[in-house]
Amino acid sequence: MPNDVAALKRRMGRVGVWNSTLSGESASFEREAAAEVESLGFGTLWIGESPTGKEALVHASILLGATRRMAVATGIANIWARDATAAANGANALEEAFDGRFVLGLGVSHAPAVEMRGHDYRRPVSAMRDYLDAMDATEYGGPLSEPAPRLLAALRPKMLELAAQRSYGAHPYFVTPEHTARARAILGPDPMLAPEQTVVLDTDPERARQTARRFMSLYLSLPNYVNNLRDLGWEDKDFADGGSDALVDAIVAWGDPETIIERVRAHLDAGADHVCIQPLAGSARETLEHLRILAHSDVVSS
Repeated sequence: MPNDVAALKRRMGRVGVWNSTLSGESASFEREAAAEVESLGFGTLWIGESPTGKEALVHASILLGATRRMAVATGIANIWARDATAAANGANALEEAFDGRFVLGLGVSHAPAVEMRGHDYRRPVSAMRDYLDAMDATEYGGPLSEPAPRLLAALRPKMLELAAQRSYGAHPYFVTPEHTARARAILGPDPMLAPEQTVVLDTDPERARQTARRFMSLYLSLPNYVNNLRDLGWEDKDFADGGSDALVDAIVAWGDPETIIERVRAHLDAGADHVCIQPLAGSARETLEHLRILAHSDVVSS
């Protein structure tokens, strides 16, 4: 494990933002939005990667160029989207250019997305280990004091163990505070643990759960997430019809800002070092409005 994980934890802060809406916006809008997220006090802006969206490292460079202090993290960069040499050199170029504010989150993605790219979704832990080996063997020719920090998208024990051994830590997605506690026990006390937490700012139970179920439907069709939830004790009946109320409430924190803050604190109390909140809103602009409300309610200082 790297020696400066503590420095990474300070750099990323306790609360960040996971934003799935920015990739579809113009670069000019993204720059303004990133600058505002930074001004609201969030420590890190997380971005995803999909076959129809912006390439993850280019996307990160747009956001890093628009901010001055905030970290930008990929959540995640798909290892099947670029070879290990490209990932290592690209991440190190961002590390060099932006004063150590870039964090490379790596993941194995899911079989449908991988097969769409023409790859064979073979044993994911072995694939990730081989990829990390190739990254470590890459020699970066530019001036660099230390390689860009990397985190692994990890849910279950073997990938969490690999995250502890070969990276700065783990970035679990679509998880509960109970999973955070289990992940901390597997990682040990030192590695970075940065779970994602989806939130809905709505106090109406029916409407909030309807919003949550629309979000959850994709993830409940993917074996990686469902098997992880089974490990935590959830059953088939909880996955039916978009998710039981109990599962919806466990995955998505909905309600007023104080309810959201309580869920962030639950992750921190369970062992998280950093929690990235993902507001579900109808547009990128509405997402920003929800972030303003949450920032002003002191979620950042949780």
